[in-house]
Amino acid sequence: MAGSNMATLNKWKDTQMKAIVYTKFGPPDVLQLKEVRKPTPKNNEVLIKIYATTIVKEDPDMRASPGFNGLLKPRNPILGQELAGEVEAIGKDVTRFKPGDQVFGIDSFGAYAEYKCMPEDKALAIKPNTVSYEDAASIPNGALTALPFLRDKGNIHSEQSVLIYGASGSVGIAAVQLAKYYGAKVTGVCSTTNLDRVKSLGADLVIDYTQENFTENGKTYDIIFDTVGKRSFSECKGSLTDEGTYLATVPTPEIMLQALRTAKSSRKKVKFAATGLRQPSEKIKDLIFLTELVETGKIKPVIDRCYPLEQTAEAHRYVEQGHKKGNVVITVVQ
Repeated sequence: MAGSNMATLNKWKDTQMKAIVYTKFGPPDVLQLKEVRKPTPKNNEVLIKIYATTIVKEDPDMRASPGFNGLLKPRNPILGQELAGEVEAIGKDVTRFKPGDQVFGIDSFGAYAEYKCMPEDKALAIKPNTVSYEDAASIPNGALTALPFLRDKGNIHSEQSVLIYGASGSVGIAAVQLAKYYGAKVTGVCSTTNLDRVKSLGADLVIDYTQENFTENGKTYDIIFDTVGKRSFSECKGSLTDEGTYLATVPTPEIMLQALRTAKSSRKKVKFAATGLRQPSEKIKDLIFLTELVETGKIKPVIDRCYPLEQTAEAHRYVEQGHKKGNVVITVVQ
């Protein structure tokens, strides 16, 4: 009987996984480490054993109050968007991946867990072989935002003058490095403690926003990329060249109206993009492109802090302070 009971217990354990779950909105303490059912891949899905995930700035917002993830209670009880791990199993129709593949990517929910299923045609790609799982997990969110903004909306090219506001956040760090890759002259704006880091990423000039207002220094830029939604077009307009572009990651009603207005009547443009809503096929192409840049050393991930899965609530507290310097990573499997 003892052997039979042990076999039954082991079989049950094989169907379970650890995850950070929340069943109500509120402070970080609503995030609880629990045993939940391990997912099984559908015909078109891969089952990923997650080694690392991250906390992006939207996660605490979705945890704290009703909105995108439900009104009365969380619609998706497991948060987490970015991930890196290993394909453990595949559905019968999967052709892009095989068990054992090391992958990284991004989805809307579910990465605060030991396992997650994803359709093979979602934003998932083979992990860069030169970096750790933690580094790989920290790439997609910031870079998949910065890349389409600079390349597609900003039409960035060499010798342009580009200012990145919020240069020490996950999007800003990616933007600085991508702007340099495209040959631009880059000015990064950040706080005092982050000046050296932003400079080390390739910024030609760094401005401490606590000491200097870039809109008052008389310089103009071909692109001003506000990665944190802190400066308005009205404030920045005088710092744009005659045909300059202001890029905004936070599409407020004011920004949307200005984008429509300047599209028809102004040489100086306001542009924004819902980068998270792009087609998965576009994201896959960009993940593959970013993998090449990482493997050749053109861009490098920047991690601020790492937390184990059981300390996800503490990591949320840190991210909510609004001063993270790069990416905050959750190590799911040591």
